[in-house]
Amino acid sequence: MPARQKGPLSGLKVIELAHIMAGPVCGLMLADMGADVVKVEKVPGGDDARRFVPPFIGDEPAAYMMMNRNKRGVALDLKTETGKQAVRRLLEGADVVIENYRMGTMEKLGLGYEELRRINPGLIYCEISGFGRTGPYADRGGFDLIAQGMSGLMSITGEGEGRPPVKVGAPVTDITAGIIAAMGVLAAYTSRLQTGQGQKVDTSLFEAGIVHTYWQSAICFATGETPQPIGSAHPLNAPYQAFPTQDGWINIGAANQANWERLLKAIEAPQLNDDPRFSSNASRMTNLPALVDILNPIFRTRPTSDWLARLEAVGLPAGPVLTIPEMHRDPQALARGVITEVEHSTLGAVKTIGLPIAFSGTPGGPQSGAPVYGEHTAEVLSEAGYSAAEIADMLASGAARGAATS
Repeated sequence: MPARQKGPLSGLKVIELAHIMAGPVCGLMLADMGADVVKVEKVPGGDDARRFVPPFIGDEPAAYMMMNRNKRGVALDLKTETGKQAVRRLLEGADVVIENYRMGTMEKLGLGYEELRRINPGLIYCEISGFGRTGPYADRGGFDLIAQGMSGLMSITGEGEGRPPVKVGAPVTDITAGIIAAMGVLAAYTSRLQTGQGQKVDTSLFEAGIVHTYWQSAICFATGETPQPIGSAHPLNAPYQAFPTQDGWINIGAANQANWERLLKAIEAPQLNDDPRFSSNASRMTNLPALVDILNPIFRTRPTSDWLARLEAVGLPAGPVLTIPEMHRDPQALARGVITEVEHSTLGAVKTIGLPIAFSGTPGGPQSGAPVYGEHTAEVLSEAGYSAAEIADMLASGAARGAATS
């Protein structure tokens, strides 16, 4: 593996005992910021994301590769005492462990927080679950779809009251839980720098969904009313939504009075400002269906590119509704490095999503592709103090897998 640039978390040692998405997102964020993240995959089979196929890139699962770049991969059988002992040894020298198993699984393996804090008092133990480790739902498993429904997200996503519930297209609670967990890990690490003591960090998909309801919850707290889905519109500002153009869709951000007046200038309709139905944000919200009925035919008269030029000229925030491939080609995404390539050990350069944070002094981002199954088993075990003979015995017994023995 080529030498890494020193990211802001260089020197932080993380053991990832996590699979599929929420936990791996947490590990991914930390790895992209320079942490040494060792992903421990189960024997047999590895991370379940390896079976989220098709598609493949070469003979590697595309979904797995996206979530696990910048990590080193170890394959251990945690049903064997030898495999469990290897994890304990790795954790003796680690700063952070990430896990997203069902309640009680880590304790059954002898790898629960109370056991591990005895061998490593400074360990930051990050748990990501469906509903958190306390409360009446602590024993429940959880998936993004379930969390989106129970957090209220599906009740406010879609085109209108009375329509079937719609989930957000992306697994937003999985991804958000991973990001929140990474934030929690960094907060706990900051505390440890001051106190020397580690702690448990506990978050969930359920809570990750709830935090996306800030506006709707504010409305509900204030009025007692149940917010409904309103398509692409905003619950508090208008017009702030998507409109059809001659050749696509465009998002308009006329979210305050100044931007409303800019919009009227761009569409050459100053008379709308004299209409009492639209003279203030409150009146525009009250009469939003009527406003949309007026604006839709106006926007259909020109192609998206023409509208974007007109709106930019008056200083109104606006943007096209891009497909995923169009977003991948967008010059701003490319300039920011959020669409980039990373070198994989067997496939060469592969496309990936970059780190969504820019650091001026300690660059982060993708530097190595996702590990093939067991790619770094021997390397990591050697660093943990295992001899070549001991590693060979573990590989021969099946307690561990290396890339050549998978």
